[in-house]
Amino acid sequence: MNHVTIVICNYNYEPYLAAAIDSALAQDYPKTDVIVIDDGSTDGSRAIIEKYGARVSPIFKENGGQVSAYNHAIEMLETEYAIFLDSDDILYPNAVSEVMQLFVDGDWAKVQFRLDVMDGTGALTGAYVPNTETRPDCGKLLLRGWLYPSPPASGNAYRVSALKQIFPVPAAGINRYGADFYAIYGAALTGPVASVSKSLGAYRVHNAASSSVSFANSEHITKAPRAFSMRWTILRTIAKSRLQVELPPTFHDFGHEKARFCSSVYRATLLTRWRWMMRDSSGYLHAIVANPFWSLQKKLGALVLSSLCLVPYSPLSDFVVRYIANPLARRRVAGR
Repeated sequence: MNHVTIVICNYNYEPYLAAAIDSALAQDYPKTDVIVIDDGSTDGSRAIIEKYGARVSPIFKENGGQVSAYNHAIEMLETEYAIFLDSDDILYPNAVSEVMQLFVDGDWAKVQFRLDVMDGTGALTGAYVPNTETRPDCGKLLLRGWLYPSPPASGNAYRVSALKQIFPVPAAGINRYGADFYAIYGAALTGPVASVSKSLGAYRVHNAASSSVSFANSEHITKAPRAFSMRWTILRTIAKSRLQVELPPTFHDFGHEKARFCSSVYRATLLTRWRWMMRDSSGYLHAIVANPFWSLQKKLGALVLSSLCLVPYSPLSDFVVRYIANPLARRRVAGR
C-alpha cells in the first residue's frame, strides 16, 4: 500500500487549525502521514500543534510565505503522494482513499476533487467548487494558454515526483503567496489530471456572504488579475527551463477575466459599464465563447447574464455581477 502525506501549511489560523489536523488524522486510509508546517505564526498555533505529539510531524520555520512553506515541504517529502491542506479547510474521512483508488489505477500527475463551501463558522453553505470538471488532457490546453477548472489548494492530491519537477518556486517579494497556482497548473504540465465528481472536503470562505461580489479568500478582487499574470510569467520560465515546455505569453481563464469584469462594472455608472463592455471586454467574452471546458448552454447563459449589466437599472446590474462572481449568490437564488 502506498503512503500518502497530508501537508498542512499554517500561518496564524489558530481558530481553525485543530479542525484541519483532526480531519487529516481521521482519514480511513491507513498509510496516511500528517506534516504540519507553521510559517512563523504569532498566535497560539504552536501550542495547538504540540498537543498532537507524535501523531503529526511538526515543522516550525520563520515566516516566509506560502510559497516558502510549499518549497520546504516538497523538498522533504518522502512519500510518492501528497495533499496540501490549508489550515482553515478540512478533509472528509474518505478523501485519501478515494484519490488513491484513482492513482493506483492510472498514471495521474494530479487527482482533484470537489470541495463543499463552508462559512467562517464551519457551517456548509450549499455551494461547492469547482462547478465545472476538467479534462484529463488539460495539460495540452495549458500549452494553448487555457487554465483549467480546479478546486482551491485543499482539493488537490499530487504525485510528488510531478511537484518536484516544478518546485522550488521563487518565494521572495510579492511572490510569497499563491503556491497552489504553481502546484495546480505545473503538475498538469507533467501528466494527466483526474477528477472526482463528488466533494471530499470543505473549503472555508471567511467572507461567505451572498451579498458580496468577492468570493475567494486569498486576494482582493482588484489584485487577483495582476497576481495571476505575474504567476503565469514565473510558471512560463519554470516550464521552459525545467520541462522544456513553451507556454504562450498570455493565458485565458474565466476566473481571471471575471475579476476584471467585476472590478470594472460593479457599482459603476451606466456610462462606465457600457464603455467597458464596448472597449475592454474582449478577454472576458473570449473566456466565455471559446472556453473549452464549458457547454454551449453555460456559454449562452453567461453571455445573457453579462448583457444585463448594461441595463439602466443599477441594482439589477449589481445583482448580476454578484451572481456571476459569487457562487453563494447563485445558491441563494436557487433556494428561493
